[in-house]
Amino acid sequence: MAMITRRDFLKTSATAVAAGLVAPSALGFPEVEHRIIGANDRINVGLIGCRNMGWGNLSDFLLHKEVDCLALCDIDQGILNNRGSEVEKKLNHKPHLFSDYRKMLEMKDLDAVIIGTPDHWHCLMFTDACSAGMDVYEEKPIANYIAECDEMVKAAKRYKRVTIVGQQQRSGKHWKAMIDYLNSGKLGKIARADVWANFNYGALGKPIPDSLVPEGVDYEMWQGPAKLRPFNQQHFHGSWRMFWSYGGGLMTDWGVHLLDMVLWGMNIKTLPKRIVGVGGKFAFPDNCPETFDTQSVVYEFDSFLMHWSHTGGVETGPYNRNYGIAFKGTNGTLVADRNNWEVIPEYDSDKKPRVEATKTISDDSDHQLHVSNFIECMKTRTFDTACTIENGSLCAKYAHLGNIAARSGLTLVYDDQKHSFTTGKEANSYLMPKYRRPWAFPSY
Repeated sequence: MAMITRRDFLKTSATAVAAGLVAPSALGFPEVEHRIIGANDRINVGLIGCRNMGWGNLSDFLLHKEVDCLALCDIDQGILNNRGSEVEKKLNHKPHLFSDYRKMLEMKDLDAVIIGTPDHWHCLMFTDACSAGMDVYEEKPIANYIAECDEMVKAAKRYKRVTIVGQQQRSGKHWKAMIDYLNSGKLGKIARADVWANFNYGALGKPIPDSLVPEGVDYEMWQGPAKLRPFNQQHFHGSWRMFWSYGGGLMTDWGVHLLDMVLWGMNIKTLPKRIVGVGGKFAFPDNCPETFDTQSVVYEFDSFLMHWSHTGGVETGPYNRNYGIAFKGTNGTLVADRNNWEVIPEYDSDKKPRVEATKTISDDSDHQLHVSNFIECMKTRTFDTACTIENGSLCAKYAHLGNIAARSGLTLVYDDQKHSFTTGKEANSYLMPKYRRPWAFPSY
């Protein structure tokens, strides 16, 4: 019997998936060994999702002379062709262009893929890339459902893939300095951490009618495993995050970044004791989003509370920052965003500050450092990247739990080992997606 290569296996499988004969997660091929990358070897990457953050990620990859871009994939032919031309100008060769990511995964020379698609696609693309023998730079949040997070962690472990999640603040110098300061104990006892994110795009605008699919767009592929719905420009490029089938609003878009910094600062690596949330379309009730324009969530821990809040459609907030975090200590408050962090002292009875006021400015290198970390970990086969898939999963779960609490109106206690709610059991229906055929939920 002739030996079946990985390339032949993937090609056959992709054809079967397209015909609806197998689930896309059946692309698994555990015998695949990763190519050993030497110090002078080229690192070949492909990008899935070329419009915004995906392109930004690839641009920082291409700052590294050892990185080559072999392939681009997007369901919008106009975007795909334009990005292909831009890569050709940068690298003096034209990348392969695909509208179906499964066909891109047939490429035997790819070492890694960057996934920059809408959230509802992350799980299938990530698990299929891992099973195809590729390392993965995964945009945040890693998934649109808690159950998807678990399968992605399992897939990365099973196939021994180097993965990193695009929560680039984990690589930022001023964020690391903030963590060092928190660990010093100078703030005293921290009993509360506030997190907020107020952005105009969280409210979008008034609804517009459904319309024809734009020329060159494979809308069937764009929807993928999500529920079939007519094309509407407000559900598409740039605004899909505000509809439950594709994203989780400001809670997931910014929550994974900002909640992560509190979890890091407070050394939390597990889920909270209890979650209480409320939300609604209060600021702009007639606008088109399904997600909440106004939301508050409280996470309870043994020794402190973490409070999330957002208001879509406005861009002002506490401490003159439209987004940020604040650690409330008995000696002072540390306030941070991507630009800087500062300490605001509390004062004793003699009006003497209990802690010295200080301020640290960001050098804006977070993202480039994050990409560099991933590339170095690929070379050394180091799985402990700056933001592991496990940490990305944890942060995504926090954000999704906040949404589930607000959507269900229930006080929640989640058992991460049993993968279910022990309090607020009615909310278990929010944990697992219902994939549209022929797409099937991966199981590892």
